[in-house]
Amino acid sequence: MSETATTNTTTLKNRGRIVAIIGRPNVGKSALFNRIAGQRLAIVHDESGVTRDRMMREVNWLDDRFTLIDTGGVNITHAGQAADTITAGTRQQVDAAMEDAAVAILVTDVQSGITPMDEEVAAIIRRSGLPCLLAVNKVDQPLHETAAAEFARLGLPLFTISAAHGRGVSELMERVVELLPPPLADSTIKPLRVAVVGRPNIGKSSYINRLLESERVIVSDIPGTTRDSIEIPFTIGAGEQVRHYVLIDTAGMRRVHAVDNAVERFSIFRAEKSIESADIVVLMVDATMGPTLQDKKIAAKIIEARKGCLLIMNKWDIPHADGITETEMHPAFFREMGFMAYCPLVFMSAKNGYNVRQSIDKIDEIASQLQTKLPTGILNRVIEEACSKIHMPAAGRKRLKIFYATQTGTAPIRLRLFVNDTKLVKKSLIDYLERRLREHFGLDGTPVVMAFRERPRTTKPSKTGN
Repeated sequence: MSETATTNTTTLKNRGRIVAIIGRPNVGKSALFNRIAGQRLAIVHDESGVTRDRMMREVNWLDDRFTLIDTGGVNITHAGQAADTITAGTRQQVDAAMEDAAVAILVTDVQSGITPMDEEVAAIIRRSGLPCLLAVNKVDQPLHETAAAEFARLGLPLFTISAAHGRGVSELMERVVELLPPPLADSTIKPLRVAVVGRPNIGKSSYINRLLESERVIVSDIPGTTRDSIEIPFTIGAGEQVRHYVLIDTAGMRRVHAVDNAVERFSIFRAEKSIESADIVVLMVDATMGPTLQDKKIAAKIIEARKGCLLIMNKWDIPHADGITETEMHPAFFREMGFMAYCPLVFMSAKNGYNVRQSIDKIDEIASQLQTKLPTGILNRVIEEACSKIHMPAAGRKRLKIFYATQTGTAPIRLRLFVNDTKLVKKSLIDYLERRLREHFGLDGTPVVMAFRERPRTTKPSKTGN
């Protein structure tokens, strides 16, 4: 049993209300996924096999909520036929999606006609007994309607659509919703979003597989395997201690000038957007290389976005030539990444499971801290005491005064401080106060955002004669 086996990691999906989009490569599955989900989530590109992993998304279609899964293209592999890692992994993803789903949508391409792969996929679905609708895609012109008729021989209820233009999608989805089981009566929970980021081939997908103990994301030694940002709901804990999350596995972030194709450029853009949309970011660094310039640039994006952050040194199972220990590596790491010194650092091996449980505990700690509500009285006493130990910034004879502070938000923690003159506030003071607040309230890995305002002047009533 792996180290994470003791952690309760279950999905947040409406159990049973799952729709899987299936089909061979380049028939428009991602375009249909985006059309149903209402935004550009899966990468749409003419290159065959672009969607390698399952994309999962909670969808609200005319007040009917369900989970939509966009699978990678099905490449059928026969006995004696070589299959590359990606193709075999993608086929496993489709099989897993069919096991999870209540309804499947088989997408075909009218302009390509029926292929042997279409026939074999349809046969697999029919044998599974899974309710399935046939979406004949790219019916962009009236003449395509006639050509679509031949797809009836696949033996599935047929709908002609144009995912790119939205034609026929509403009719298809009306039938999908009819086939779904009734929703479970449970309360709506908004999970915290956790993005896992880092350079390509750093072990992000292996880490998520360890964490969730299921092959939700294809694992391969080929850099850049995860092209989309895959969203996976899960929970930690149980009962009153349960906390809900959505884990985001992003594409590896290369230097911009190292990106040589449109698909990868869009993947990096999506990874950056995942940081922006996350509550917590897990930044993975290669322990065999230490922090690189690109790692520092990714870290800067996390700070700029003001996100909670956990740092992971992965591949700690690989022996170091100099025999360096965790105790020795910790200060060496922060000599390179000093601006991230407030973040917890975990030495881990996604390959053998070492410290994966510790990383989960740290994520949960950061999540708890993000929701911290600081008592106003204690907050002001801590700030007052901190200010009493330094020379406050001044200009001429005018010295900065902090009158009082109040918390205005969580995730991240936001404070508003009222002062006599905002022009006297220096970055060094902000950094100092942030450190003292972290020390007192135990805010490890959690951003503290301070906004300074001048206290409104009170006007004295004018004196008037009697």
